[in-house]
Amino acid sequence: MTSTHAFWLAGRQVTGEDSFDVTSPWDGRLVGSVSVPSEAQVEEAVAAAYAVRDEFAATPAHVRAAALDHVSKRLAERTEEIAQLISAENGKPIKWARGEVGRAVSVFRFAAEEARRFNGGEAQRLDTDAGGQGRLALTRRFPKGVVLGIAPFNFPLNLCAHKVAPAIAAGAPIILKPAPATPLSGLILGDLLAETELPAGSWSILPVPNDRMPALVQDERLPVISFTGSDKVGYAIMDSVPRKHCTLELGGNGAAVVLGDFSSDADLDWAATRIATFSNYQGGQSCISVQRVIADASVYDRLLPRIVAAVEAQVTGDPSDPKTDVGPLVSEDAAKRVESWVDEAVAAGATLLTGGKRDGASYAPTVLADVPADVTIACEEVFGPVLTVHKVNGEEEAFAAVNDSKFGLQAGVFTHDLQVAFRAHRALEVGGVVIGDVPSYRADQMPYGGAKQSGVGREGVRYAMEDYTYERVLVLTGLAL
Repeated sequence: MTSTHAFWLAGRQVTGEDSFDVTSPWDGRLVGSVSVPSEAQVEEAVAAAYAVRDEFAATPAHVRAAALDHVSKRLAERTEEIAQLISAENGKPIKWARGEVGRAVSVFRFAAEEARRFNGGEAQRLDTDAGGQGRLALTRRFPKGVVLGIAPFNFPLNLCAHKVAPAIAAGAPIILKPAPATPLSGLILGDLLAETELPAGSWSILPVPNDRMPALVQDERLPVISFTGSDKVGYAIMDSVPRKHCTLELGGNGAAVVLGDFSSDADLDWAATRIATFSNYQGGQSCISVQRVIADASVYDRLLPRIVAAVEAQVTGDPSDPKTDVGPLVSEDAAKRVESWVDEAVAAGATLLTGGKRDGASYAPTVLADVPADVTIACEEVFGPVLTVHKVNGEEEAFAAVNDSKFGLQAGVFTHDLQVAFRAHRALEVGGVVIGDVPSYRADQMPYGGAKQSGVGREGVRYAMEDYTYERVLVLTGLAL
């Protein structure tokens, strides 16, 4: 795991003149060195993708599906190796890293299935009006062009899979840029794609430094951009290329609502356990981790100690240990930022119920109550293992509290009432509402994305394929309908 890793240029493995080191956020050890593509090599990759776009769009569905099936199978075969790599470069506990590989296995399998059934064509009679007599419209979807996929560090394999797999399934060439902190997991996909029969040039994986990304973003040969990351960067990208199609999966400050009917001891134990687990999994570095708990006053006093106890039961430490629940953040700077936000909240009057301590890149699982509405941690995405708890009176106040945010990715509502579930679905300004559980649930085949400043467009294999393609109508004339 300490060798220099080549990158993938138009389906072949090459190296550049420069390289950078990838180190473990847990203990600082060298995980690997990664070769950096030169400007000429990036140009070669873009030119190759642009040149092959028509050929790739016309590739038979069974060829694309077979390639995707192959990647899914090979990921499954190499699960333990890849999980250890994710854990080493990201600091993710090994049990969560294994789960991430399993999800990527599914993403490529879903993409293979969608490749076989996508774009089947829809026929529409046009003789419903006299001017359309004898005419039939046939609608199919075609790729918009080469996709530029920009992936984040927090799910370094699966969120690369969510860029690559739908593009291949739709017949769109893709240039993937993995996150600089965690490029090795993304490069693994190149090992597996290289074993397939996809056309040369249809995919490249380029660990380009962030400061060189504007040129790629501006390149007119890359009309589709799929970005996952911060709202600041995402909207800067979209504002810089207003005529391109941008899918942005951005941040959130996920709320878990516990309503008054969710009140038995078993209910509250379940809610507290789920909240504690999913405010801290991945070190809280998930866009849909639980950041805010909004509890009805009738259950608040019984729920709060359960949450604190469940958070304190989270096992922290070495991410390679299967017993570890919470590892380090991606860097010490990230942990220092979380520390500063918690300190600001406490100084402004918030009550620290547990946690609040930093050790290098690790930050202890933390619970805050009585958090003022204007402090940073109440307004922004903390992206760390910190949870705030708020008391409200009734459903209306709870839903208003969820919506009192510039973000709107997902929300969880703990209730047994089906009518409340449908009211939540209507009232909450988010991309997804999860009933009876935390907002952190995501199935990789469902539409996933946000409202407000949590982004535009949707991921989830079929929905990403729709984003990467457009409808084209064929009108047939003179038919005996």
